[in-house]
Amino acid sequence: MASMLHEGLLALFRNRPTLAPELIQDALGLGLPAWSEARVESAEFTQVVPTEYRADLVVLLLEGKPIFAIVVEVQLSRDEDKRKTWPLYLTSLRSRVGCPTALLVVAPDKAVARWCAQPIELGHPGFVLQPLVVGPDAIPVIVDEQVAGRDPELAVLSAMAHGHEEVGLAIVQAIMSTAKGLEEDRSKLYVDLAVSTLSEAARRFLEALMKSGRYEYQTDFVRRWVAEGREKGLQEGLQEGERASLFEVLDARGLEVDEAARGRIMACTDLTQLKLWLRKAATAHSTQELFES
Repeated sequence: MASMLHEGLLALFRNRPTLAPELIQDALGLGLPAWSEARVESAEFTQVVPTEYRADLVVLLLEGKPIFAIVVEVQLSRDEDKRKTWPLYLTSLRSRVGCPTALLVVAPDKAVARWCAQPIELGHPGFVLQPLVVGPDAIPVIVDEQVAGRDPELAVLSAMAHGHEEVGLAIVQAIMSTAKGLEEDRSKLYVDLAVSTLSEAARRFLEALMKSGRYEYQTDFVRRWVAEGREKGLQEGLQEGERASLFEVLDARGLEVDEAARGRIMACTDLTQLKLWLRKAATAHSTQELFES
């Protein structure tokens, strides 16, 4: 059964078919023939092969007539059976639409992307399929709200690839700030996908930020998440938020946090003390100064 993440990533390409050729051109630096229209085409290959063979998505580029077709495959883990069917998808699609075809594999995980990029030898001399793979290294980090607003699908893809990194929170905040301009269902889906990529610490920080009133926009997903946090104890959630904020400030100011300091901060359950350390972190010259009277 397809996962929410898998289906969510495919939704990005369904909602904006031009995303596939743009990734081939901009992220991978490859040329495509001039085209004026991109549309989602049937991903079933019933005319040539049995119906159980179905690609994730097919994008057809047209200039009055079909001139190029792209098979889009979202790959979240290794699956040898998929590599066996990829050549079949291309040859079958080429027979159906009568134009050149390419395979674009989107793999947000770096190790999976490397695996997907391995050439597939068909046996016939010179007949080798080299998948076009967009992994984290090819996906830009989008933290600018204007860029996220112009290209929300690419911004969500950025979160998929980099949300677990330190920059993940900034990517998600950019998406949440600009998603209000989209239709409601699309907005909720994009924010849900972006938030789901965050580390636990980043999620707790975002929760505390929203509780503080400094961040206004909340989807049903995030409201539900905050409500669950309240049920577990508002005090504990606030403590975690202050700790996360404190570490964020120390990191932003380039102050080293050794194991002893980290342990002391993590062990502190006094909200007033955590707030005091957070204020001192804005001007302290070292982490040790936080603990000085």
